[in-house]
Amino acid sequence: MRHSSPSLDLLRGFDAAARHLSFTQAAAELHVTQSAVSRQIKALEEHLGFKLFRRLNRALLLTEEGQALAQVVAAALADIERAINRLSVLADDRPVTVTTTVSFAALWLVPRLARFRAAYPHTDIRIDANNEYVDLERSRIDLAVRFCNPGAATADALPLIGEDVFPVASPTLARDPARPLKRPSDLGSHVLLHYEDPRLAGPWLTWPEWLQALKVPDLRPAGALRFSHYDQVIRAAIDGEGVALGRAPLLERYLASGELIAPFRSRVTVNRKYFLIVAPWARERPSVRHFVEWLLAEAQSQSDTRSAETTSARKEPRP
Repeated sequence: MRHSSPSLDLLRGFDAAARHLSFTQAAAELHVTQSAVSRQIKALEEHLGFKLFRRLNRALLLTEEGQALAQVVAAALADIERAINRLSVLADDRPVTVTTTVSFAALWLVPRLARFRAAYPHTDIRIDANNEYVDLERSRIDLAVRFCNPGAATADALPLIGEDVFPVASPTLARDPARPLKRPSDLGSHVLLHYEDPRLAGPWLTWPEWLQALKVPDLRPAGALRFSHYDQVIRAAIDGEGVALGRAPLLERYLASGELIAPFRSRVTVNRKYFLIVAPWARERPSVRHFVEWLLAEAQSQSDTRSAETTSARKEPRP
């Protein structure tokens, strides 16, 4: 019996204890008591016939045998976890889950989903709109669309689309004869609508940066309204509450419908881009592959349109 394989529970307990070098921390990870982990290690040592840990007064160290076994067990458990994830993904028919920012979901992705559904009517989609980065594997999420500097993107991230920033306003506000919007300095007669990242960490181009780029850094607006979500900023702009910083490609449908107009030709092309990240264990799902192909095609189509319409590009000002 000594040479039979120990149970998976004993190996999981040993793996946690070996990583933490603490029975207490291993117990917290496994949601069991410290004494339960201690009993598991003792049972495993008796089963194997050799010691795995050296117990000191205030420390726990692996023996040579324990170090060798820890490497093998960690690799084996990781292989098992990956295999289970891959097989469960292939076996079930759960929706394709996409995480992205609230603004990208509301203003770009969701309005296009009808086209994907028309092409793939039997594929269900779940949108997890969240301005926080989430662990794809731990959260069982297939895809992420993230906005960041190219240098911050992971090696396997797929470039999706870039972004231009420019003022937008409702037609009524932009054409108000008492407060014309013909040049950037005219913004001094208007309320500016600000998007403030609640985490104070978002890579968004702000009004001070845009005004600096257009050489009117000392402009004093008539007032300011501040919002914690970008779609709220755009809703306020459509309602004529003030002038917002529009972000292409997010505002394509509002500009096309005439609900918003860009009163100036001046645009700032930012260095950041939207990137698509596919969870490794989800790449084999046919539905995920279809969604990725569709998403890349949608982004390419819009990039081609923007390239045709743009006569000059300006670099983003340094903060």
